[in-house]
Amino acid sequence: MPIYIEHMTFINRLLYLFIGFMMLGNLAGQTTYQVGSTTLTESTLISGINLPWEVLWGPDDHVWVTSRQGTVTRINPETGASSVVLSKAVMNGGSGEPGMLGMAMDPDWANTPKVYVVYCSGSSWNGTEYLSSFDWNGTALVNEQQLLSLQAGGIHNGSRLLVLPDNTLLMTTGDTGDGGASSQNMNSLNGKVLRINLDGSVPSDNPIPGSYVYSYGHRNPQGICAGPGGIVYSSEHGQSTNDELNMIQSNRNFGWPNVEGFCNTSSENAYCNANNVVEPIYTWTPCVAVNGMEYYDHPAIPEWQNSILLSVLGGLGGQYERLSVMHLNSSGTAVLSEDQYFASFNQRVRDVCVNPVTGALYMALNGGSYPGSGPNEIKEFRNLNYVPPTAVDGCTYPGASNYDAAANLDDGTCLFAGCLDSTAINYIAWANVESDNCIYASLCPEDVDSDGAVTVTDLLLILGAFGQFCS
Repeated sequence: MPIYIEHMTFINRLLYLFIGFMMLGNLAGQTTYQVGSTTLTESTLISGINLPWEVLWGPDDHVWVTSRQGTVTRINPETGASSVVLSKAVMNGGSGEPGMLGMAMDPDWANTPKVYVVYCSGSSWNGTEYLSSFDWNGTALVNEQQLLSLQAGGIHNGSRLLVLPDNTLLMTTGDTGDGGASSQNMNSLNGKVLRINLDGSVPSDNPIPGSYVYSYGHRNPQGICAGPGGIVYSSEHGQSTNDELNMIQSNRNFGWPNVEGFCNTSSENAYCNANNVVEPIYTWTPCVAVNGMEYYDHPAIPEWQNSILLSVLGGLGGQYERLSVMHLNSSGTAVLSEDQYFASFNQRVRDVCVNPVTGALYMALNGGSYPGSGPNEIKEFRNLNYVPPTAVDGCTYPGASNYDAAANLDDGTCLFAGCLDSTAINYIAWANVESDNCIYASLCPEDVDSDGAVTVTDLLLILGAFGQFCS
């Protein structure tokens, strides 16, 4: 989820510094964690939200939280003072997987203070998932506008939101437990990543004219964030094997239900080649239940720079719960290693967000059992030795190639390199710098070796065509 930074007053900055120094003097009795040479101090921001699902740093320098039971709570990160700013009736009262889910903020908050929220209503057998916008009036979210609706189910509803640099919105959706039938159905909005204008209309440059569908073949993606150069990552629940970390690409098939994880069986290889399937950049087997995620590149925790902070719910048997730190290569196209933290809580980690000033991490915990139980709380982990800089102009969007982690005032210079040709398979709609790396698909002829007959040899040649982008 993109980080938006509102101009902080001088008094606010002094308050951050004052509180930081006060906390340094009161470390006795507080739990700390060592990340390399960095010491993180744990504190509880809030408890009792039942149950926190989305955790988002807002442009008003507050933490915003959705609960699956149908509320949005706004929290002062320095005092812990909170207020419920929205309540909605949701499917099953939020007792199962559906309920109030993803949330995002309008990027032009100063002029358009809108909040975008996904929630499910109705019954498990006749439910609807809504993407709605609400106006922020300073005390509550009001004036709901339903922008989009689709089928909701008792399981596998997604759904996370990500505002892109071109002011469009990505929304992940699940297959509602239909085994993937909707995931490959281009007339269904389920099992997809959707791209939507902020007014709810279909972007004119979407890959399929008149359709919200941006990518397809998804099972239940419940995490999304932007990384280096505008790369979009998504975490996706596997069935029992192959949880996935994916790089989302326009008009590409991610395989479900025909492919789980990598294309590594004979049937999967044939399907992947014939359907231009994108393989994940990382998988977990058995499934660990990957969830909300955030790209981290802040100087407060240098050991985590250029990494994805990934929430892990753990298995149904109560194992694997943790925060996974996925260290990326310089281009963001591969995972170099995974480090695991906070498993000692034995609680399901649902989502994370980052304070763009202090670099502190906020982590939502959902208890120890599926689909979420008490204690529900949001923890802060902060490097109290880090002193935030004074006002620094620069690019503040973490997915930009010139992102400046020390900047806290966006100067409008963000650069997003990518293919600008909408006919290419790796077209990036929000790119503003041509990277000269457009890739175009071509068809593989049935008679690959041109010997006048279609034989097993031709099939083997087709199966070896990966990297040649023919199908």
